[in-house]
Amino acid sequence: MATFPFDDGSGSLWYDVRGDGRPLVFVHGGWMNGRSWKPQVEHFADDYRVVTMDLRGHGNTGSTDRDRYSIELFADDLEALLGQLEADADAEAPEPILCGLSLGSMVVQEYLHRNPDRAAGAILAGALRSMPPVDLPTGIKGFASPLPAVSTSLSMAGPRATFRSLLYSIRATTGQRWLSVDPATQSSAMEAVGEVSNAEFRKVFDALFRYDPPSLSGVSTPTLVVHGEQEAPPVVRQGERIAATVDDGRHLTLDRSGHLVNQDRPRAFNDVSTKFLGGIAAL
Repeated sequence: MATFPFDDGSGSLWYDVRGDGRPLVFVHGGWMNGRSWKPQVEHFADDYRVVTMDLRGHGNTGSTDRDRYSIELFADDLEALLGQLEADADAEAPEPILCGLSLGSMVVQEYLHRNPDRAAGAILAGALRSMPPVDLPTGIKGFASPLPAVSTSLSMAGPRATFRSLLYSIRATTGQRWLSVDPATQSSAMEAVGEVSNAEFRKVFDALFRYDPPSLSGVSTPTLVVHGEQEAPPVVRQGERIAATVDDGRHLTLDRSGHLVNQDRPRAFNDVSTKFLGGIAAL
């Protein structure tokens, strides 16, 4: 486990490294933390330099002095982490493989947009381009923001109850269990949400809602998009769009799993990821 200070002096980013080899960097979902990748760390650490991180506002990184977060800021931090990994190794590191879930998938997409050919591969789990996962007309999004209602819920009930209300609204709209089909996974996710303060929850929600996704046209990084069969249909459509837009994209669905597909079906997720990574190694 290690940390390094943010360039803006607002705090320090926590990260953990296991194993040796090509960097395989995992970026967690909103209000989760690096622990959500435990099944993948255990599986891949024999063959890769597996890296987990806690984004600003999450886990061991915790709160920072920034008044506002953005997906772009999180991508800045990912780029800084990759530089730190190279400094830690005291050598030029191989091109990394990036794996992001949900919010983390947005962070990885932003990195690919900036660096269309500087990653060896990308795995996007529970991938979406925006929240809500629909294209809203320019100028409408600000007027439709649920942030005031989220802020009220946070002040009255706290992060866990607010997160539950978001889950209920998605289930009511889609009929899907969505987050997870496994009670233990759902409970672990709620525990992580409970570690996030009201202020940090609000900043993360704001970052998700305000993100204006870039086009990934021209991205040459081989990209695998993975969804669970209980994923919200609009999210799946956005993932299919991602896979169709990048030069070398593919999309697949794992049954008996929800948004947290890497935890609901860890063995299956690891298997499809291993196969994908084997194809990259053969290039």
